[in-house]
Amino acid sequence: MIIDYQPLIEHWRGGELDAWSQQLATQIEAGMSQQRYGDLPRWLEALHSLPAIEAGTVHLRSGPVGAATTTPLPAETRNALQAELMNLHPWRKGPFDLFGVHIDTEWRSDWKWDRLKPGLEDLDGRRVLDVGCGSGYHCWRMLGDGAAEVIGIDPTPLFIVQFWALQRYLQQPHIWVLPMGIEQVPPRLAAFDTVFSMGVLYHRRSPIDHLQELKDCLRPGGQLLLETLVIDGGPGATLMPEGRYARMGNVWFLPSCDTLLGWLRKLGFGDVNLVDVNVTTTEEQRSTDWMRFHSLANFLDPEDASKTVEGYPAPRRAIVTATAP
Repeated sequence: MIIDYQPLIEHWRGGELDAWSQQLATQIEAGMSQQRYGDLPRWLEALHSLPAIEAGTVHLRSGPVGAATTTPLPAETRNALQAELMNLHPWRKGPFDLFGVHIDTEWRSDWKWDRLKPGLEDLDGRRVLDVGCGSGYHCWRMLGDGAAEVIGIDPTPLFIVQFWALQRYLQQPHIWVLPMGIEQVPPRLAAFDTVFSMGVLYHRRSPIDHLQELKDCLRPGGQLLLETLVIDGGPGATLMPEGRYARMGNVWFLPSCDTLLGWLRKLGFGDVNLVDVNVTTTEEQRSTDWMRFHSLANFLDPEDASKTVEGYPAPRRAIVTATAP
């Protein structure tokens, strides 16, 4: 079986995450339910149809995460690989490169990684949680930077299958992407040395509750790295869009940087720091052959790129770090 979480369940049994291991099989079954997700059988068929290729080298520390062979792939094998990976469209976060097949994802997630690295504590030997990880691009980068165990969570089954397509060739034993949201993580776990939440906070109806959930996942002294949409403004400034924001219907709160830092301090976090603020460009988020739907260029005012089509400030993203008490 290509998707097999049993090794993780057995690894956690009897240890710090034993309580979670008792629930994990049921959670995974629910998260990958073919009754709930009608396209799942098609995605699983693509996963099972991937050609057998042995990696000569694996790349986890560069922009395109991926694998290469010692000799070039036969054209027939390469075409089969590309066709099955294309059957897992759309690919949102990346880029990846598998044996010369370049998966040019919607997001240049490597650019975000480069921006957050200056604020990130050494991951060597740490257990890491990545909330809302998508197909796991940043999880692979965390592993490449020395993390002992990386757990990604995301409730979208397509992204889970994409992760397993990558794992088919990268074959790394200490990285897992689980089909669930943070609501399924046991409360007050306090088991992770580093927790990432990138591109999630503005989708939560209660940002304070989300920050508390992230805090509860961390060991005392553990580091939170948070990336989210922000607006200009001082302490207390927050935008709650009426209707959609950049054509997204599930955007609730966009704080100013001062407001975001204040939320973290109010919850008891220490060492709260603003690492980066960056306006998202159409070079970083765009449509490609691997993500053929509308992207950022379609979400901005065609007459004024500083605004969304709804008239709100265009996407600006901040990266902050904080330490759990």
